[in-house]
Amino acid sequence: MHEWALAESVIRKAAEYAAREKLSSVSEVGVSLGELQAIDRKIFSFALQELVKSSFKGLSCCKFRILKDPAAFKCKACSKEFTLKVLKRTDEEAENIHFIPEMAHAFLKCPKCKSPDFEIMAGRGVSIKHIRGGR
Repeated sequence: MHEWALAESVIRKAAEYAAREKLSSVSEVGVSLGELQAIDRKIFSFALQELVKSSFKGLSCCKFRILKDPAAFKCKACSKEFTLKVLKRTDEEAENIHFIPEMAHAFLKCPKCKSPDFEIMAGRGVSIKHIRGGR
């Protein structure tokens, strides 16, 4: 369950930011989850709530806002921009892409020209979008 490890990293980075910026408390952390990561939002959210209890005291009342980062692609052959919603994929393919997003090139093709040569424009990884707190 890598959701717990990701949650721990988010909390650690938020605590480091709070300490660096001399915040006495953090009220909200916005976390973006890339669609290609296929993270279980419920498990991730639960992990954040549980792990924050034993972290930097200024994070104890923190709320986490989980934001979606939908996957977006651009074909290098025909410049067509597309999303995962327009592509058909099996559960096995989705699982492979989940662990290694670059595997998308082995399983997905441009819906217009069928080229597997595309750029992943969005929807990868986990990132902190904002941290709100007080001094």
